Formats: sequence, C-alpha cells, structure tokens
Amino acid sequence: MDNHLVDLRRLEMLLRLSQVGSMREVSEQLDVTTSTVSQQIAALAREVRTPLLEPVGRRVRLTPAGQRLADHAITILAAVDAARNDLDPTAEPAGTVRVAGFATAIRRSLLPLMNDLSTHHPEVHLTIHEHEPIEADRLLSRDEVDLVLTYDYNLAPATTDPAVEKAPLWSADWGLGVPSSEAAGEAAGDEDATGLFHRHRDSGWIVNSRNTADEEVVHTLASMAGFAPTIAHRVDSLELVQDLIRAGLGVGLLPLDQQTDPDVVVLPLNNPTPTLRAYTATRIGRAQWAPLAVVLESLKR
Repeated sequence: MDNHLVDLRRLEMLLRLSQVGSMREVSEQLDVTTSTVSQQIAALAREVRTPLLEPVGRRVRLTPAGQRLADHAITILAAVDAARNDLDPTAEPAGTVRVAGFATAIRRSLLPLMNDLSTHHPEVHLTIHEHEPIEADRLLSRDEVDLVLTYDYNLAPATTDPAVEKAPLWSADWGLGVPSSEAAGEAAGDEDATGLFHRHRDSGWIVNSRNTADEEVVHTLASMAGFAPTIAHRVDSLELVQDLIRAGLGVGLLPLDQQTDPDVVVLPLNNPTPTLRAYTATRIGRAQWAPLAVVLESLKR
C-alpha cells in the first residue's frame, strides 16, 4: 500500500459503498455519476495495490480486503474531521488539555478557573499532574503534557529551551523562615538579606527535594554573605518545611504572602529580595490549538 497516494475522497466512496451496497446510491448521495464512483474506487484499488471489489452477478461487492479498508476508513475520516475542527477558528474548542504544574500554581491559578471553563467551554477538559519544574519540563519535552505551570527565581533564572515559549503568570517575594523564638529583633526590615543570612550561617538549611532553584538562591545569598550553607534537609512540602523549622531543625525560604504556623516567622529579605516567578510553558506552535488557547487565555485573565 502506498501511504502517500491514498485519496480521502476515494476512501469516502468505498466506505459509503460498504454501507449502502450500490454504486448508484453512492453516486446519488455524493451527486456524481455512477461511472465516477466506479473509476474512483478502481483508482483506490491501484493505490493500495489490492483488489477491493468482486463481481456478484450483475452487481459488485467488497472483497475481504476492501471491507477491512472500509473499516479503517471510518477511523481515518473521523480523525481528519476532528483535525479540521481543531483548526477551524469558528468551531467550539473541544479536547483534553494535559497540564503539569507545581502545587501552588495548580491551587492558585488553575483550580479557580475550572467552573468558568466548564460553563463556557464544556468540551474542554483538563488532566492535572502535580510536578516540580524539572519533572514537568521533562514531560513537556517528551510531548507527554500540553501545558506546564512552572517557576524560577530572579536570583536563579531557569535556562530557556528554544523549543518552548513562556508567558508570565504571577510573582511572589520570599523570605527566610525561622522559629519565632529566634525572630526577636530580626523583623525590623532594615537589614539586608546578606546580613540576615550571615546571622544564620551556622544553621542547617532546608531546601526542596525535587527542584534545585531555591537551593541555588540559598547558595547565592550565602555566598554574598561570605559562607557556604550546610544543607541539612531536603523536603518537598512547604508545610513540612515549617514543621522542621518549628522543631528547631533548620531554616529555609518560605513565601511571604502565605500564612504560616504561629511558631514560624518569615523574615523579609531585602537587597536583594528573592522573588518566585510563575509562568506557563508550551511547546512552540502548540498554543494555537483551540482547547489549549482557551486555557491559556483563562489563565491570563
């Protein structure tokens, strides 16, 4: 079978013939002559290099190979129609968008738009996978997800993949989480980040177990303060970071805009201030796919 030469119109004629059993009826349905139907199916047989019809008295019927090809034609023609609908800017977006993102962005950016999405675009569905940036980027590069919600820090910018396009979502300043018992006199806000880091140079530091960005920030600020930090714990959950801080097992970076445990204080870091930058990432050229475009536009709003 020559896959490069099969004509979709001829496949449609073969499929209709398998359904109605008469070339005359096919010709009436498609508004062509019976001779045209016969010629086109004969041409299709040459394309696939297999007899598709056999005589039965004065009529014809599909050969076993012809019937198998007609069965395939159902799937092939349906796929072509689906592709045309996807590319039609006037068509209602429909499809499943595969999203991988870090937990905060899923809660803050994705979940709030679900009701609006189901109301205005009921044929657009989401599958959500919780992943840190390194893991999500890998999935995007393998085309296993359509959209990534990811982040970096201004003090630890992520490298840019030329095959990926990004758009900003939001940003949040981070501070240094310490036990409240140690925070007395430290929250005045007039000390720069390096001074605050230097004061905790002998502490064990808590960093992310599934990403390296916050550890890069810790090393950068510690280097500016003149010491090498001791990484004591690697954990993924911000709640567990707070538990370790409360237990006096170390200090670590935490967002300033989120509520913390009463026994944990997040001290502002100034000059410089570490800022988490959240953004979307898609493979170049994919953002025009209608269901994905709807989700991206909703995230922008």
